[in-house]
Amino acid sequence: MKKSRPHGIVSPTKGSLGRAATLARAKKPSKAFDAAPLRQRVLNAAFSAFVEKGYEGTSTLEIATRAKVSKRELYQVCADKPGLLRDAITERAQLMRRPLELPAAKDRAALAATLAALGTAVLRGVCDPAVRAVYRLAIAESVQAPEVAQTLDGVRAAARASLAAALSQAQADRLIGAGDPATMAVDFFALLWGDLLLQLLLRVAEPPKPPILEQRAREATRKFLRLYP
Repeated sequence: MKKSRPHGIVSPTKGSLGRAATLARAKKPSKAFDAAPLRQRVLNAAFSAFVEKGYEGTSTLEIATRAKVSKRELYQVCADKPGLLRDAITERAQLMRRPLELPAAKDRAALAATLAALGTAVLRGVCDPAVRAVYRLAIAESVQAPEVAQTLDGVRAAARASLAAALSQAQADRLIGAGDPATMAVDFFALLWGDLLLQLLLRVAEPPKPPILEQRAREATRKFLRLYP
């Protein structure tokens, strides 16, 4: 005679065990996702949410959901939503702060080549969708979080300072004419940009192809060296 089981208790079957294991695996985050540090996951999620929905349209719950973390874990990264906005953009801005390694030029031709290479790299950087998104978000939230725009402007100032230092060395080597290196750096970037950056931010122009960017950088360099013979 078979022993009767207590009411309500069902012995696990091979099929039910298999289904349970499948569900457990489905609920377990991927190894790649687990490997991402908590701060990186939260700030990546915050940035994408702010870009898509704007500051007012993004809640901390939305960010936590995208990052697949609890709100408690989210607040371990940043105490409030303004802080998340600031840190998310600052994180991207740091990626834009690439060191400008400008080797000392030995002659005028080498200086021209260095400036053209620098100009091409800068133009390619700002044509990157993520970089343009940083600019637009900083502009959109300049009232709500003015320190974000200040952080971004600091990145631009660092690029000008690096170029000014290289130009100062070029003056010492008598490869370029007299002038205030800081002002000269501003002149170079003005010749480089024209109104391209504004057109890109307004979405009234598409990013130029790489050969066009290189040509633009060479032309800016030619005009700059004519200003400071």
